[in-house]
Amino acid sequence: MVMTRGVLPGNPFPLGATWDGRGVNFALYSEKAEKIELCLFDEGSVLESECIPFKEVRGQVWHAYLPGLLPGQLYMYRVYGPYQPESGLRFNPNKLLLDPYARAISGKIDWKSPLFAYDTGKIDDLVMDGRDDSGGTPRCVVTDPYFDWENERPPSIPWPKSIIYETHVKGCTILHPEIEAGLRGSYAALASDVMLDYFRQLCITAVELMPVHEFTDDKGLVDRGLRNYWGYYSINYFSPTSRYSSSGDRGEQVVEFKRMVKALHRAGIEVILDVVYNHTAEGNQFGPTLSYRGIDNETYYRLEPDRRRYYVDYTGTGNSVNVQHPQVLKLIMDSLRYWVTEMHVDGFRFDLASALARNLHEVDRLSAFFDIIQEDPVISQVKLIAEPWDVGQGGYQVGNFPILWTEWNAKYRDTLRRFWRGDEGQVGNLGYRLTGSSDLYQDDGRRPYASINYITAHDGFTLQDLVSYNQKHNEANGAFIWDGVDENLSWNSGAEGLTNDTSILDFRERQKRNFMAALMLSQGVPMICGGDELSRTQGGNNNAYCQDNRMSWYSWDLDAGKQDFQNFVKDLCRLRRDHPVFRRRQFFQGRPIRGQEVRDIVWLRPDGREMEEPDWDTPWVHCVGALLDGGALDEYDDEGNSIQDDTFMIVLNSYNGKISFTMPESDRRVKWQVVLDTSQAGLAEKKTTAASGKTLDVPPNCLMLLTRLNK
Repeated sequence: MVMTRGVLPGNPFPLGATWDGRGVNFALYSEKAEKIELCLFDEGSVLESECIPFKEVRGQVWHAYLPGLLPGQLYMYRVYGPYQPESGLRFNPNKLLLDPYARAISGKIDWKSPLFAYDTGKIDDLVMDGRDDSGGTPRCVVTDPYFDWENERPPSIPWPKSIIYETHVKGCTILHPEIEAGLRGSYAALASDVMLDYFRQLCITAVELMPVHEFTDDKGLVDRGLRNYWGYYSINYFSPTSRYSSSGDRGEQVVEFKRMVKALHRAGIEVILDVVYNHTAEGNQFGPTLSYRGIDNETYYRLEPDRRRYYVDYTGTGNSVNVQHPQVLKLIMDSLRYWVTEMHVDGFRFDLASALARNLHEVDRLSAFFDIIQEDPVISQVKLIAEPWDVGQGGYQVGNFPILWTEWNAKYRDTLRRFWRGDEGQVGNLGYRLTGSSDLYQDDGRRPYASINYITAHDGFTLQDLVSYNQKHNEANGAFIWDGVDENLSWNSGAEGLTNDTSILDFRERQKRNFMAALMLSQGVPMICGGDELSRTQGGNNNAYCQDNRMSWYSWDLDAGKQDFQNFVKDLCRLRRDHPVFRRRQFFQGRPIRGQEVRDIVWLRPDGREMEEPDWDTPWVHCVGALLDGGALDEYDDEGNSIQDDTFMIVLNSYNGKISFTMPESDRRVKWQVVLDTSQAGLAEKKTTAASGKTLDVPPNCLMLLTRLNK
C-alpha cells in the first residue's frame, strides 16, 4: 500500500489509539514481533486504504503518530513474526488483529472467513494459513474521549445498604411494551424513565450488568443457529459491545453507555460490571486468531510449561489469561481504571476470579493481581465482587478472598435451597448463612457484607424454575444435554414443569416467597437475579447462555399471580431498606451488648427455649426462630448517632406440617405482631398478634416475621 500521510514517531504511552484533537497516537505492545503494520480502513471497505509500518519501538511498545486523523477512523493491525506453535509462537500477518486497547469495535465476525491462523485443512494446527481474513473481521474505532458528565456524582452506596439486581442489558428491556421500540434491548432502554422508575419502585441500589465488554458468538453456536447471549466470550476489555447500542457502532456505543451510567447515577443507582478477565474468545490451539494470540501469544496466555503448543485451561473455555505477566496485569488494571475513571462505573464482579489468583497451579490469595488491586488508589475504592471459583483443581475458594473483596456466597445459595427443599440437618448451616456467614468471613476481619447472598443467578435455574423442576431441560442448547450442572438442589413441588394443579401452583408461589423473604432478611448483601420478581421461567433450562430469545428475555406481561409476587418482592426490599436490623455492619455478638441485659440475637426452638448445641446438629429439626433486638445494634450513623430499630423475630419452618411456636417469655405484657407470613400472597395486614409465652401456629413450609409491639 502507498502511504499518503506524514507519520510521526509518537509515544509508547498510552497504549491504544488516542486522539488529542490534532491527530491520533497508536501504541501496541508485543515482545517478539518482528514487524507491525497499522492498517487504516475507509467506510465500507474490505481492504485497508493505507498500511503503515511502525518504525519506533520503545520498551517493547510499537508506536506512531498520525496527524490529522479523526475520531471514527477504522483501524486494525498486522503483526509479523515466526509461526512456531510448538514454541508458543503463533504470528500470522495474514490475519487482521484487534487492538487490545481499542475503545470501540465496529462490525461483527464472519465465521465463513479464514479466521484461523493455521491451515484448517490439516489434522493439526502446525501449518500456517496463508489466506487473508480481512472480509470477516470487525474493525477498531478511534473514539473521541470527551463527554459532558454535567457534574454527575457516583451514588456511593455503602455495602450494608446495597441491594444488587443482576440483569442483562438486552434481555431486561427487549420485550418491555412501554419502552420505545427502537430503543428496546439497548443501553438507552436501561436508562429510560420507564426502567428508572421501575428500579426505584423495586428499591434496588445497583444493577450488576452481565458482560458488556465486546464479545463474539463462538463458531460452534453459530453453526447450530444459536448466539452467545450471556457474553462470557470477550474479545476486548475496553469497548462496550455495540450489540446493545441503539445509536451506532462507530463510537456511538461509548456515548450511549456513558449516558446510561449518568442516568442511573442520577436515579441513585450504581452500575457494577460483570467482567471476564480470566479467558478470551480465542479458545485453545484450534481457536481463531482475533487479537491477543496473533499479537503476542506467550504474553497473553498461560501455556503448558513443557508443551508450549497447548494452553492451560482453568476456565473450561480453552485458555486462561496469563496474569503472571506484567503486561497482562497492566492490561487488566488499565481496563479497570478506564471503566471507573472514563465510564464512571461503580464496581466489578469478576467471573471465575480464582483463575486470576493462580500463581503457578495453586490458588494464591496473595497473588500479584490482588496485591495490585489492594495498592491501586482507584480500583481499591470501588465495589469488588469475586465469583470465588474456577474449574481447575482447588479452584473453589469461597471465603478465602482478601479483605477488600466481597464474594458470591454459593454456600448461602446451597444451604437455603436445601433447607426449603426440606433436607435434614440444615439448621446449623442456616444459622451461619442468615447472619452473614461469620464462619467464612469473620476471622480475616471482613464484615457481614463480604457475603453476596443469592438464591439464583444467571447461571442455573431461575427462581420460578427452581420450584418447578427436579431436572435440567437443556435440549434447546443442542449439546446433547451435557451442558449445565446436574445438581441443582431444586424441587418441582410435585410435578415436573407446567401443570394445572392449583395446589402445586400455590405451593410453588409459597416457596418463591420463602426464598425471597429469607434473602431479604439475611445479613449480608442480597442479590436478586433479574426477572425473578417477574416469575421468569426458562422452561427448566439451567444454562441458557446461548438462548438469545424469549426463553431468556424478561416478559413484562404479568397476570394477577405474577403481579402479586412482584409487589411482594418490592415490599420486601422496602422492608429491608427501612430497617437497619436486617443489614448490620457488624456480626452478631450473641451476648449482652455494652452491659445491657438484651442481646442482639437469640436463637429459639419451637418451645420458646433457646437453641442449645445439640439442637443445631439434630437432623430432624426443620423449624427455628431468630430474635433480632433492634435496641442492641451497637452501631452508629455517619453523624455518630446511635442506630436504633424495632425488634423482630424471624421464624422459619421448612417442615411440611404446622408448627406451634411459643413466643419468647420476656414479659407477658409484650405482644408480637405478624408483619410477614409467606403462606399469604402479600405482607400481613397487621391484625394477627401473639402474646409472649403463648403459641403461634406457623403454617407448613412458611417463613413468618413478627415485630415486638411497645408495652
